[in-house]
Amino acid sequence: MDPAASRGTVISVRGAVIDVGFDGQPMPPINTALIVEWDRPEPLILEVHSHVDPVTIRGIALQATAGLARGTSVRATGEPISVPVGDAVLGRLIDVVGQVRDGGPALPNDTPRRGIHNPPPALEDEASATTMFETGIKVIDLLAPLAQGGKAAMFGGAGVGKTVLVMELIHAMVEKYQGISVFAGVGERSREGHELLTDMTGSGVLARTVLVYGQMNEPPGARWRVPLTALTIAEYFRDQKHQNVLLLMDNIFRFVQAGSEVSSLLGRLPSRVGYQPTLASEVAGLQERIASVAGAAVTAIQAVYVPADDFTDPAVTTISSHMDSIIMLSRAAAAEGFYPAVDPLASSSVLLDPLVVGEEHYLLAERARETLARFKDLQDIISLLGVEELGAGDRLIVKRARRLQRFLSQPFAVTEAFTGTPARSVSRADTLAGCRAILDGETDDWAESSLYMVGNLDEARQKEAAAAEPAPAS
Repeated sequence: MDPAASRGTVISVRGAVIDVGFDGQPMPPINTALIVEWDRPEPLILEVHSHVDPVTIRGIALQATAGLARGTSVRATGEPISVPVGDAVLGRLIDVVGQVRDGGPALPNDTPRRGIHNPPPALEDEASATTMFETGIKVIDLLAPLAQGGKAAMFGGAGVGKTVLVMELIHAMVEKYQGISVFAGVGERSREGHELLTDMTGSGVLARTVLVYGQMNEPPGARWRVPLTALTIAEYFRDQKHQNVLLLMDNIFRFVQAGSEVSSLLGRLPSRVGYQPTLASEVAGLQERIASVAGAAVTAIQAVYVPADDFTDPAVTTISSHMDSIIMLSRAAAAEGFYPAVDPLASSSVLLDPLVVGEEHYLLAERARETLARFKDLQDIISLLGVEELGAGDRLIVKRARRLQRFLSQPFAVTEAFTGTPARSVSRADTLAGCRAILDGETDDWAESSLYMVGNLDEARQKEAAAAEPAPAS
């Protein structure tokens, strides 16, 4: 008998975990979908997680289970959860099981569908990422360049600007980047999802973007599986359409958190710091699928919440081990008003190599890091005794480091409505020229404020000249 023809009944309901009995029927395979035939208009889909005994499966619900009673009939599909893919989903907002959630018309009946569980590409088919992905954001392009077809993560605690930085990268890439964008909102606030949809509609980017949401108010099963839905759509464009894909995920920590909730509901013993024992394999299963093949690249940019600003948290260290570029956001930089609040010393990238970015860029980035590191070492002395007590050489380093810090800040398009400052996108050549001028001492006599929140050095020069002009007599 075909497992797809199996019918079972609900035995127990524990939140998002549901046991279904298939007495005398073939057992549905693990990771396949079950459909609960209840009396609600909203469908309820379960995913088989384990076989408890020869006649009982344990499933994870992907929608709310309120009102589900024991004895309710359940139908096996024999196949994994499948979601719509292809051109029909461009410009649409869908949920974890592929239902349209933007209030628009239903998808055409002939829309292709694909299962959300797919193996990663074979190692010999994968293409390595060595092309730089220019963002127009100075501090990232200088110290933690992103790779076309690579994986980058923004790590930061609550309120230091992860979502703003991801949204700015979307803005920055609209003009430069002509591929497809897939945005996965994992455990996002409804407000953030609504803002992103409105912004994208207004800027005309939506036609080349797919939005996939599993929001904070949804069950843990939906938040746990929504990155796989987004990844399946990205893989279709990569493999079938041979198009470059920009995959944005905000926030991948919520995927780990949802996995932890599911693990607790399943009664597993927790591992370090209360995380699920399968943390490493869950993260690896997701990240290994984000890969580029010859002719089509998937570039992933992920925001990662850092609980209590603890960068040694097991979830943070597990995710960071899969990344090509690591961008650390610092609460201290945000407190001083340096936005984007990127920590230049903790951020890193495998692309920052003379063979990839060139000797000039590499040496300049090293000089910038040395200057900022020395300034950090001197901070305690400065706060105790004042900068006047330093030697002449150290005073010069402090002067240049402070100017460099200010030059690496820049106004964003996302924040323009709040600050009133027009956005600036800076080419890599202009970023390098500006940093070299500061480190060579060309700006030693300038006011520090002239370099704060500007684009390239020419703009800072104009600001300095304007400040130096005498005020007109009243």
